[in-house]
Order: sequence, then C-alpha cells, then structure tokens
Amino acid sequence: MTRTEAHNRNKRCVHRRLQALCRASGDDLEDSAGTVYADDARLFAFHPVNECTGAAAIANSLWRPLRFALSDFQRRDSILIAGESDGRDLVAVMGHFQGTFARPLFDIPPTHGVVHIRYGEVHRLVNGRISVTWMIADLLDLMRQAGCYPIAPALGAEGRWPGPATQDGVLPDVVDPARGAESLRLVRLMHAGLLRFDGKRIESMDHERYWTPDFLWYGPSGIGTTRGLRGFRAHHQIPFLRAFPDRRVEHHFGQLGDGNYAVTGGWPSVVATHLGPGFLAMPATGRSVGMRVMDFYRVEDGLIAENWVPIDMIDLLGQMGVDVFERVRHLQGRPRMSLG
Repeated sequence: MTRTEAHNRNKRCVHRRLQALCRASGDDLEDSAGTVYADDARLFAFHPVNECTGAAAIANSLWRPLRFALSDFQRRDSILIAGESDGRDLVAVMGHFQGTFARPLFDIPPTHGVVHIRYGEVHRLVNGRISVTWMIADLLDLMRQAGCYPIAPALGAEGRWPGPATQDGVLPDVVDPARGAESLRLVRLMHAGLLRFDGKRIESMDHERYWTPDFLWYGPSGIGTTRGLRGFRAHHQIPFLRAFPDRRVEHHFGQLGDGNYAVTGGWPSVVATHLGPGFLAMPATGRSVGMRVMDFYRVEDGLIAENWVPIDMIDLLGQMGVDVFERVRHLQGRPRMSLG
C-alpha cells in the first residue's frame, strides 16, 4: 500500500467510524469506541474533559456527556484532511456537533432547541485505529447560545462558522499530498512572518504577502470572526499582541497538508505571559499561560483565503484566573456562597 493509499484509508476510517460512534448510545457506545480507538488510546481534550486514556474512558468522558445532552446528536464535518507529520499518520477534522440541547452539559443549561458546537480534532492513527486524539470543542460558544455568556462580548462577529467557501472540505476518498505540501509551505512562511514581529510595528510581520485581500479569520467565541487584514488586526491581532507581547510557539503535535488545506496545532501551541490589557477586556494578570490551539487553513491561488481557529478559551481563561463554569452557575442562580 502506498502512503497516499494509506492516508486515503485513514481518512475514510476516521470519517465513517466517528460518524457511527456519534450515532451510538447506551451500552453500544463503549463497543463502538473500541472500533475507533486503540485500547490504550490517549485523549487530550478541551476543559473540563482534559485528559484520559483508553477507549472506554474516552467513550464515557467525552462522547457519553455529549450524546446525553444533545438528544438527536449529529456530527457534521466541514473539513477532513489526512497526511503525515514527523513520520506519523494524522487525520484532521473540523465541523459542528448539532442536536437538540435537551439536558445540561457540564453545567451549561439546555435550550431545548437546536444548537451547534464547533470542534477541531487531530487524530494519530496506528494500524487503522486512533492512538492519540487532540480535540477542542467551543463550549464558550455553547454558553452564548444558551444565554449564559460569562465574559465580555467579542470584538469580532459571533455565530456559527461556515464551511469552506469552495464546499470541497470533505472528500473522504481523495488525498492530494503534493498540493498539500504547497499549502503547508505557505502556512509555514506566514508563521515565520509572525515571528518577525519587532514588538513595535505590526507591519513588520509583512502579512499582506500571505493572505487574500478579503480573507476570513474564524476565531473562537470570545474573539469572533474577522474579515481582511484590517479587521483581523483591529478585532484580534492588536489586542492579542498587546496582551501577550512575549508570545512564542511551542509544542506542535503536528503539521499536515492535503490539497488546498493545511492544519497545524499544539498542546499548548502558544506560550506567553499576560502582560498587557485589552484581550477579552481583561486587565493584565502577569500570569504565564499555554494556549491549546488548532489552525485549519484553506489556500486559494497561492494565498490563504480562510482560517478556522479552535482555541480552548475556557482553559485559557482559567489560567488567567477566571473560572468560567463558576460564573455560569452564578448566572443560573447558583452562586458561590463561601470563600473556600
């Protein structure tokens, strides 16, 4: 089997088996998870799920709460790519969980209506089963949909992320490693430009070279969506750089390209010190933070046209001293009543 054939197989495997897992319930959930995950698989997930080991633990810590809360739970993938990073086979997926929010999820109150929970995932496969998963689900956006949004309004536009404008993000029987290498090369050049920031002039990153004039940057809840370089700088980049002037990239778990798409991610991907005001309307805390981040890119005619950015904002806010779930409980009439 060629490497391209292996990546095709991995892409089909993840797409179809995770769809089946998301339809399973009750006693079938653990059995279905056993077909998807290796017995000793590891999960690195969004807060409050965080880390666990083993197919059964992943089923019960991650999938069972989602299936219980959303009564007609569906998985709707928007991007699905496969490739190799540092000799490891990876599959990356971005999309939304959809369903009727009928029961509480991690203290978030149900709406009894349809909700969408956006997710980003990167899976490492060994012998046809997932051995490691990194996953971010935007629970802060679910809080917004549930009417218990616990932080200051985003500067960018909030709302459900659209899929790729070209509608070609999910091709489970197609892998294009050659074009994917070119897409990833462009993304790496853009990342290098980020690191050329001189601490004074935002223009020092020379980002006009890498993005289409009207590119869309889809940020997580708390930051929101922006359009074009002007919107990106105003609504996200300048507040972020003011808050984290010493930010640096570390701990990438993978970088892969497939056709016009590329994905990068780290756990944490960005480490920094919270030294300035503005980001999320918070004053500087002086705390060191590590950000769980993924980036899904779509390239068009040699430039980046769209960028979806799952960030575990609840974990980040916790490192900055804000217990988001405590605030949600307070907004529901269950405030903390002791200093302990």
